[in-house]
Amino acid sequence: MSYHNEEFETLPRQALEALQLKRLQATVGRVQAAVPFYRQSFERAGITSGCIKSLDDLRRLPFTVKQDMRDSYPYGLFAAPMDDIVRIHASSGTTGKPTVVGYTRKDIEIWSELMARSFAAAGVHKGDIIHNAYGYGLFTGGLGAHYGAERLGASVIPMSGGNTKKQIMIMKDFGSTVLTCTPSYSLFMAEAAREEGVDFRQLKLHVGIFGAEPWSESMRAEIEQKLNLCAIDIYGLSEIMGPGVAIECREAKKGLHIWEDHFIPEIINPETGEVLPEGERGELVITTITKEGIPLIRYRTRDITSLTYEPCSCGRTHARLSRMTGRSDDMLIIRGVNVFPSQIESILMRIEGVEPHYLLIIDRKDNLDTLEVQVEVDEQLFSDEIKVLQALSHRIEKEIKDLLGVTCKVRLVEPQTIARSEGKAKRVIDNRLIS
Repeated sequence: MSYHNEEFETLPRQALEALQLKRLQATVGRVQAAVPFYRQSFERAGITSGCIKSLDDLRRLPFTVKQDMRDSYPYGLFAAPMDDIVRIHASSGTTGKPTVVGYTRKDIEIWSELMARSFAAAGVHKGDIIHNAYGYGLFTGGLGAHYGAERLGASVIPMSGGNTKKQIMIMKDFGSTVLTCTPSYSLFMAEAAREEGVDFRQLKLHVGIFGAEPWSESMRAEIEQKLNLCAIDIYGLSEIMGPGVAIECREAKKGLHIWEDHFIPEIINPETGEVLPEGERGELVITTITKEGIPLIRYRTRDITSLTYEPCSCGRTHARLSRMTGRSDDMLIIRGVNVFPSQIESILMRIEGVEPHYLLIIDRKDNLDTLEVQVEVDEQLFSDEIKVLQALSHRIEKEIKDLLGVTCKVRLVEPQTIARSEGKAKRVIDNRLIS
């Protein structure tokens, strides 16, 4: 069993909840005093100083949403003076203003510690060489993983994204043992390596830590087979901290341990805001309880998951999140049917000859929504008889209809047709949103 901080990773539930309450009370008092947004928000909700007597009182507090951060752009939600802010990151949002987050020196220390915990949970050790292909810069991924690797005592190669041929050369020549990047980029690397005549089985990689986009169990199997490593799911978001909020343990790979001594998770019904019981799927809400720069109370992540407190075989006592199935605001509604791209991905990845690269194109014709699924097939299959391809298209259409209840048109395309990404993969084109 590999721990980075065994005492806190295995805290008994009673001690963990007592620590959470103490830190929650301090955080609520701090934001009430230092952040006008929260002071006004709490006043409207009738929240007074000292009213948080138990963890159950958390649900009395109002939610924070991404728009609140944009409305407070750039520093309106900071709870620490700028003299104490040593790092600023910002989201790469595609609409509106970016969300800005600030870190004090203590925040950076905690972030580094939690990423080191996460690496250890994934089976990474001091002697490992971590090939870090998450992007550096305003995006939190690169520096978050970098600081965690150094805190763990491992060697880190700060590759960032891009220049894929060089990435492969460096992994080969430097003897990289751990890969960190988005899951879709790892498969792009596998393609590029094959073109370069590099066999991942000859590299020293033993684990890959992949996050920043939803991915399925089927995609995990594809990655593990093509890159010859153990694929671990990591979760984080810039607003809360960055990578390292939660991670799978290598022993079980059954849910992501969220570090509850720093974050309090809840699952809510995204429509009503009602807190859901353990095991039910809904939207993840996180309250930070140790952040100094920009503490967030009941932040609606929009990520869809569930929560379990069942004991884990690894010995860690922190609650586990199930694999993210998508986001409540990225959910596609097609003729009244709710569909997540990851659900379609799971269907595609079960079918032999289909490559893990696809694109969903939603349109509206004659006032009806249409869905086209473009998916790559391997070269041998693409060169097969037309009737074979037609049969495969019909099979995929039927499986999507049977499992998800949505009618679609499947278009099989040749390898390398769908654009690749060195960051988050673009899976959806929704032409209904274009005026």
